[in-house]
This record gives sequence, structure tokens and C-alpha cells, in this order.
Amino acid sequence: MCRPEFFTVSYSINPWMRPEKGADTATALRQWEGLRQAYESLGHRVSLIDPVEGLPDMVFAANGALVVDGRVYGARFAHPERAAEGPAYLRWFVEQGYETLEASFTNEGEGDYLTLDEMILAGTGFRTDVAAHMEAQEFLGRPVVTLRLVDPRYYHLDTALFPLDDHNVAYYPEAFSEGSRRVLRRLFPDAVVATSADAEVLGLNAVSDGHNVVVNAEATGLVLELKRRGFEVVPVDLSELRKAGGGPKCCTLEIRTSEIRTDGQTR
Repeated sequence: MCRPEFFTVSYSINPWMRPEKGADTATALRQWEGLRQAYESLGHRVSLIDPVEGLPDMVFAANGALVVDGRVYGARFAHPERAAEGPAYLRWFVEQGYETLEASFTNEGEGDYLTLDEMILAGTGFRTDVAAHMEAQEFLGRPVVTLRLVDPRYYHLDTALFPLDDHNVAYYPEAFSEGSRRVLRRLFPDAVVATSADAEVLGLNAVSDGHNVVVNAEATGLVLELKRRGFEVVPVDLSELRKAGGGPKCCTLEIRTSEIRTDGQTR
């Protein structure tokens, strides 16, 4: 995660961002700290990267990379306003001793890559080049399934879908092309299908560890369905960060690894 010390809305690169309305950094910090505390209360370990002045969206750590089996596929951002974030995140992983690959194609990390046990779901349409899907597959050795996004409000895959566990997902169908909807129905016949009301408060920008789901509190219909299916729901308020189009998942880069480092320690 990355503290939003320099968070503001000073430019617009998605429909959520309204520079004329701005954002309150102190409120964003308080809400972000609540998210961090929620993870730690669930027993998860949170590693921090230092924020960089002039990169207000660096708080959205999910976009910084994709980490699978201890290998790190770096991000290459679509917009120049965020271009420096990719090298900053990759440098952090290099310093921690991870095997890394600097991307040759535009991609925005876990914003458009979501990992399940048998596959990686990969979004395209707004931020990530399909060629990056193939590059990630070659580097990570996991099958990558391409899904096309069609609604600019859901500009990253993680705004329209999240894994419930290693085998199932929740998603908002209208964010996807018709062909991608058919793929999702085939792959996940028992998926949680979200309503527009829940999608419009970024309810799908959630994080599940397979038992607990950290989700925007305003996604009330989704919260009820998750509880009905036996999940423990942890509601959070990230309304200030949503002014830039972010939620719990956007703030969270998952480090998936059980690799042994060169110093003999298990990550």
C-alpha cells in the first residue's frame, strides 16, 4: 500500500475525476488508514512504499505491478500523468529482491489483472494493451483470459470484477462486451452478479481473502448477497479516494509468493 500523502484530484483521466471539485488529503489519509487497519485486523501483513510528491494517484497501489509466484510484471501506464509510478513500484520490488520484468506494453498492473488459482483474468479496452496480456502469460506461466471493458466508468477490470476466492468471482455484466459476458458466464456460472447501484459506488473494487471481503460500505445490495453466501463482510468508507475512481482494491497490491529469497528467508 502507499499512503495518500500527496493525494488530490488535479487532472482528469477517468470519468470519476473532477479537478474543479478537488479532494481533501486529510480525509483521504484518514479513510486509507481505516483500510490499512482493516487488513491488519484480519491478520494480513501490509508493506508500504513511500509516496512520491507529484504523483497523487500513487496511492492506487494495485496499478503498480502484478505479482504472481514471486515474479513481478511491471506496469507501464497509459497516461503521462502516471508514467513515473511504474518505475517507482518496480524499483521497490527490485530492492526487496524479487524477480522482475519491465513491461514492453501498456498495462496497469492489478488494475487490469486479477489472479485466480487456475488463470489470470485480464482487462483491456481502456488502459491495458492485449499484447501485455501475452507478455504477462509468457513471463508468469499462467493462462491469461482476455476480457473487454466497454464502459469508461469501469476503466480497469478491478472496478467491475473481483475474485471471491480462487475459483469464483463477483462482477457487473454491463461493464463488459457481449463476448466477454459469455466468457464470464461460462467460466463462473455461480458468480455473484452485481447491480448497477452497487457498481456505481465501486462496490466491485473489493478485496477478498476467500473468507473476508473488504468492500465499500455503500454497496448495500452486494454486501447482503455476500453475507448470504457465507462471506464475512468488512465495510469501509473510501469516499474521498473514490473522487479519483478508486476503492479498496485500487489501494491494494497483492503480493502473491511463497518463494525463498536469496537470503534464505521465506517471503
